[in-house]
Amino acid sequence: MLRTTLLHPDILRICATAGHHSKILIADGNYPAASKIGPRAELISLQLMPGIPTVAQVLDAILSTVPIDGFNTMGIDPSDEYAFDGDPPVWNDFRQILAKHGVQRELVPIQKWDFYEAVSSADHVLTIQTADQALWANLLLSVGVRQT
Repeated sequence: MLRTTLLHPDILRICATAGHHSKILIADGNYPAASKIGPRAELISLQLMPGIPTVAQVLDAILSTVPIDGFNTMGIDPSDEYAFDGDPPVWNDFRQILAKHGVQRELVPIQKWDFYEAVSSADHVLTIQTADQALWANLLLSVGVRQT
């Protein structure tokens, strides 16, 4: 029996083989996961029902298991019809989870079309598609290093 919070066997397998700088995308339910994916990345669909699970819930599980060096959100062009005035509310959920895990890194936005390009890189190893309905909830993680 594992002692980690993360239990999904395929996610664990991929995370175990990911190295420093590998990219893991936790995508919301609106993300075009089938077409915006790296050439070697695997897609795992966790969409159980609308809103379950959320990107924040998956982030919490990933941080319980994998060291992460970078957190990129999908940046928002102010002219986008779904733009917010300020940060999307879901980003505060991400910040709370980072704090819970003692992570002292910032969320760094990458503009939408550049975000898609970053996900399409050869470093992208995994997309976990959630059923999150929050707008702008996509989160691209950069795997860190184990120090202990």
